[in-house]
Amino acid sequence: MPSIFTKIINREISSDIVYEDDLVIAFKDIDPKAPVHILIVPKKEIPTINDATPEDEAALGRLFTVAAKIAEENGIAEDGYRVMVNTNKYGGQEVYHIHMHLLGGRPLGPMLVPQD
Repeated sequence: MPSIFTKIINREISSDIVYEDDLVIAFKDIDPKAPVHILIVPKKEIPTINDATPEDEAALGRLFTVAAKIAEENGIAEDGYRVMVNTNKYGGQEVYHIHMHLLGGRPLGPMLVPQD
C-alpha cells in the first residue's frame, strides 16, 4: 500500500507543495511544530533509513540541498533551523517513507530526549 507521501507525490492527496524536482518533493506539514515546518521527501518510496541503498544516495543527498534552499527562501537560514529524520518506532517515525523535517522561524532550543 502506498504511503500518504506517495499519494501526495502522485497528486492523489492535495498538499501545499513548496518545491519539486525529479528526485524530491517538499510540502508544508499539516500539523506544524514551528512557524516554518516543511517535509522534504524523496519521490522513491524508501520506508526507513535502514532500507536506503547506495542507489538512493543522490535522492537522500538532495534532501539536504533542498532544505538549505527552502531555509533561504523562508528567511530562516541566517538565524538557523533544524533538520530531522526519524527512524522506526523508537525514533518517532510515523510515516514509513523516509522524510526530512525542516523546522525554523523561532528559537528551537536543545533537543531533549525523554527518559523512561
